[in-house]
Amino acid sequence: MNSQYSSFILLAAMLAMMYFMIIRPQKKKEKETQQMRDSIAVGDEIVTIGGFYGKVVKVKNDKLTIQCGADKTRLEIAKWAVSTIITKAGTDIKAEVPEDEELASKPTPKTIKRLDKAEDKAEKTE
Repeated sequence: MNSQYSSFILLAAMLAMMYFMIIRPQKKKEKETQQMRDSIAVGDEIVTIGGFYGKVVKVKNDKLTIQCGADKTRLEIAKWAVSTIITKAGTDIKAEVPEDEELASKPTPKTIKRLDKAEDKAEKTE
């Protein structure tokens, strides 16, 4: 009798762990993605799941019209095909992965050469 209860408790514990480690995070990610897709507005720059970069020109219920390329070709796509929003309309903030602060603060060889040239010019003018 005791072994039946312990196996039932073990099974329930494994199901609970699976829910909290797999199902719940996946649902949370799906909800965030759906909110991102619902917030798309005219003027946003997006990337589709196929790799197309474009600017949103028109928003309908489940469809978007985007403008791509130098010749401004218009494509009509489904909202679910949007992978990420690069730039929201009216903002200059890009939704990209931020650079590592340590790498951004290190001078590159080009900046060192420019600084050396600027110092040389300053010395010559004095």
